[in-house]
Amino acid sequence: MNSVNSIELSGIEEKPLHWSEQQEQASCYWHVRLLLILFKCLPMIVVRILTLPVAVSYFIVSKKSRAVSKDFLKKVSGILAAEQGKQKRALHPFKHFHAFSLTVVEKVEAWGGKVAFDRIHFQDDDIGDLIAALEQGKGALLICSHLGNAELLRGLAGFNRTGVSRNVPVTSITDFSVAPYFGRMLEELNPESMLHIISANDFGPETVIRLQDRIAAGELVVIAGDRTSAHTRNKYFRFPFLGENAPFAMGPFYLAAILNAPAYFVFALRQKDVSLSSQYNMHVHKSPISFDCPRKERNLRIEELARLFACRLEYYCKQHPYQWYNFYDFWAKPGV
Repeated sequence: MNSVNSIELSGIEEKPLHWSEQQEQASCYWHVRLLLILFKCLPMIVVRILTLPVAVSYFIVSKKSRAVSKDFLKKVSGILAAEQGKQKRALHPFKHFHAFSLTVVEKVEAWGGKVAFDRIHFQDDDIGDLIAALEQGKGALLICSHLGNAELLRGLAGFNRTGVSRNVPVTSITDFSVAPYFGRMLEELNPESMLHIISANDFGPETVIRLQDRIAAGELVVIAGDRTSAHTRNKYFRFPFLGENAPFAMGPFYLAAILNAPAYFVFALRQKDVSLSSQYNMHVHKSPISFDCPRKERNLRIEELARLFACRLEYYCKQHPYQWYNFYDFWAKPGV
């Protein structure tokens, strides 16, 4: 879905950097190349086992990332203790790092077509509504996040394993400028997939028309809703999120209004935060917001859609804090 997390884990500075300014640890071409070689030559269980020394390495050298992780996990632990009336439960940053390392490998699995459909467990939510719409030839907008591994649904769709009886093309809106080598690796794994990626840097009126045409043709459009734009940083909402106000980009939710298509919040979460079996629960929630309204009401509805997304993200984040992969000061105001 938003095809790549920051593969570098970066931390809080005295003056916090925007997430897009963080230089990525794994962005070195040879690191990425090695991952691709391992993926092609070794059984996946071996590659997953190798995530343990990788996590140890990142944990040792990434002092700032450890600080970010520790601060985030402490925040979540305090909120859970207050809500449940229990003593704080210690959450350790190393487990956070290991969960992230596993997810990077699983992203590559998804793009390489090695994800079995029976590893994805759909819930009793709005997945039935989405599948029914797709079967009828209707498209939709999926709003995902950097919680868990939203890449899975895109990978499954790309290899015709969604459970829908027809091929469902998926277009991801993403920004590869932060992780160019990862994008190159995905292209090598699955050259066809790059035909369905639209750069967030090149977004304009013609892009919107293209997306409208694709949804009208029964396709899916996917965009992440939990990171502010690298190019329009001053355009964001601020909502309560894990005890503090946090910025959420306006762009994805304005896009939902412009496309005026059914919008769904999608979260793919590993059943066990650190597990070599990699069983996932896929959660799909249809937005109740309609944009068939007078123009003067539209902005209020856009903000409400963003607020609903932030609430849903917070809910799952408290359930799976180790699968939160925004390794930067999420609550800082984006620099202009």
